[in-house]
Amino acid sequence: MLKPPREGQAFQPVTGDRLENLSHTNIATSVDGGVGTITIDRPARFNSLDDETARDLRKAGLRFARDTAIRAVVLRGTNGVFCSGADLKYIRASENFGDAFRSILEYIHSTISEIRRAPKPFIAAVDGIAAAGGFGLAMSCDLVIASDRAAFEWAYSKTSLTGAESSTFMLPRLIGLRRAMELLLLNPRLDAARALEYGLINRVVPVAAFDDEVQRIAQQLAAGPTEALGIAKEMLNQAAGMDRLDVHLDRELEHLGRIANGSNFAEGIDAFFAKRSPEFGAA
Repeated sequence: MLKPPREGQAFQPVTGDRLENLSHTNIATSVDGGVGTITIDRPARFNSLDDETARDLRKAGLRFARDTAIRAVVLRGTNGVFCSGADLKYIRASENFGDAFRSILEYIHSTISEIRRAPKPFIAAVDGIAAAGGFGLAMSCDLVIASDRAAFEWAYSKTSLTGAESSTFMLPRLIGLRRAMELLLLNPRLDAARALEYGLINRVVPVAAFDDEVQRIAQQLAAGPTEALGIAKEMLNQAAGMDRLDVHLDRELEHLGRIANGSNFAEGIDAFFAKRSPEFGAA
């Protein structure tokens, strides 16, 4: 079993177009026939996550995971982007890079823990880029449906980061150690067809049919035997060692927060915004 949620408050069922108290955020929610949809809606920043957006993603994820009227959940982005991870512009403007990352990642990691323990299926609907934290969020879902213009990139090494958002935990379980090492060390950007070949995703759908196919799959799951599917998901989680996920997420947070205050990340983030190649040192 995954360990209990860090915050144990109960949640009421969601009935509106947006979650209560989230009317001015970048996270939109909707419910249709037992399917809950969470949309990261921050296109001006490539659907990246600053502290507020990550916090509200967590609120939406926890509510939908625990609302028994919602029997399947879709996680998606807007404007041809899934999610590009933590907002590096927000991080760069902070006084302490490590603390800024920690604040964002605590919310994202809590969301990922909830996705894995939820007694219902979560579907990542990836249209466009899923990079860094967006990559990790997609990989943490039970199914990943990608449009044919989707792309997947681990991306952390571009700015001298160590990986977080479950990526270093999920990758060897999804695609094996050798290919996981390739993604971490060489950082290729995988198009949807290559991601399917690797086993990162479940299927690829043409853009024109993408929304309809995602909804069809979600409705099929919502009409299924939710309790039985939830128990089967829990058993697969146990077989895959998911009981160690929370401990691993804590280690990812610890390492990334520490290295974000080092000179290589400072160089990496400067190079990122200057659109040049970074010059990393040995430490």
